Amino acid sequence: MKVEQIYTGCLAQGAYYIESEGEAAVVDPLREVKPYIKKAEQDGAKIKYILETHFHADFVSGHLDLAKASGAEIVYGPLANPNFGAHIAKDEEVLSLGKAKIKVLHTPGHTMESTCYLLIDEEGKEQALFTGDTLFIGDVGRPDLAQKAAHMTQEELAATLYKSLRTKVMTLSNEVVVYPGHGAGSACGKHMSKETVSTIGAQKQTNYALREDMSEEEFVKEVTDGLLPPPAYFPMNVRMNKEGYESIDEVLSKGIRPLNPEAFEAAANETGALILDTRDPDVFGEAFIPNAINIGLGGQFAPWAGALIPEGQAILLLTDEGKEEEAITRLARVGYDNTLGYLQGGIKAWKDSGKEVDAVDSVNASDFAQAYKGHTPVVIDVRKPNEYASEHVEKAINLPLDYINEHLAEYPKDETFYLHCAGGYRSMIAASILKSRGWNNFINVKGGFADISKTDVARTDYVCPSTLK
Repeated sequence: MKVEQIYTGCLAQGAYYIESEGEAAVVDPLREVKPYIKKAEQDGAKIKYILETHFHADFVSGHLDLAKASGAEIVYGPLANPNFGAHIAKDEEVLSLGKAKIKVLHTPGHTMESTCYLLIDEEGKEQALFTGDTLFIGDVGRPDLAQKAAHMTQEELAATLYKSLRTKVMTLSNEVVVYPGHGAGSACGKHMSKETVSTIGAQKQTNYALREDMSEEEFVKEVTDGLLPPPAYFPMNVRMNKEGYESIDEVLSKGIRPLNPEAFEAAANETGALILDTRDPDVFGEAFIPNAINIGLGGQFAPWAGALIPEGQAILLLTDEGKEEEAITRLARVGYDNTLGYLQGGIKAWKDSGKEVDAVDSVNASDFAQAYKGHTPVVIDVRKPNEYASEHVEKAINLPLDYINEHLAEYPKDETFYLHCAGGYRSMIAASILKSRGWNNFINVKGGFADISKTDVARTDYVCPSTLK
């Protein structure tokens, strides 16, 4: 029997490949399915099951394409109601996989169809639990995402999750390995660990939500406290996972279309497509197509695209050479299937054609510190609230990038201000959005707070992030 975690850092997402005696199962696959098919071929195995833990909100699953390509059966837990053929398993139903068995454990609370899958080896020993978004390492799934679909409050969903954890998960052996659906960086929880594997016993000792003496009331309060609004693209992804979507091959075929500068510019004007520049932030800042938005492939590209780009938006890409397919694939992972082509030859071709370019005024942290002496300029910190609360430049204003579209009016227009994040990635996204909306009176700080903290710029006292809610 073999278990392999396939972790995608950009999404902080864990998919799983299980194989026993020539039969395989894939848990929560990503949109691009060829890697799973290749693994099965290398093992001489046939994919028998595609196990979905729930209708995902933060990515589009590859269940439909994988089922079509492999002939595998899609499996959901109780209460799921997809618009396509699938096996809706009963609670505690046992599925055979070679000499292994997989037991279905219905664990509602994150969503009402949320289900864990318990792997049992050929000797009958419970080995591993694939928890989806029910249980993370150090956290549990947020209970506010499924309120509308479940016709329940977040408090009612949290109470349901409390019961699921205590009757289905915490009763398992301490040695059972926990394989979660996400790790740190995902918006599906609040305090997830960077670790992506643990055990039931370890989680009982370290996970705040699994305290033995925790009452239901305490659980509900702690799990619902401090929840930020979910990213805007979550409802779209749930809908696509439940109702279906265009094949990834068709999305790629449509998007991998080279356009010269004239054709690229014409396509942008005719379709109203967003020009998305995925180059490194500092490189982007030196020269870019006017009104282009920068979201670098080197960071959490797909979640930021989902948080900031409107649903259904047509997209034209500018990438580093050879990165076009990666960008289109990663956009498709979060439901952005309308890429219309890319700029052949990149920014060099654009400049060589004589077309206009723009730039972002930027300084390094030492120059910022020099400007800070003698007076206190307006400083806007686009990090998340808990990062800002932990430590920030004195008198800096916190306007998190996640909600920039809702808070544009709070950015000053009549005085120069400085813009920074933690390391420079998010502030350049913010800078590109501001530029596209007419702001030119700001200066981006390269290296962000990481570099600012090495200067003598006045900062608030440090508070350990783990103590903040």
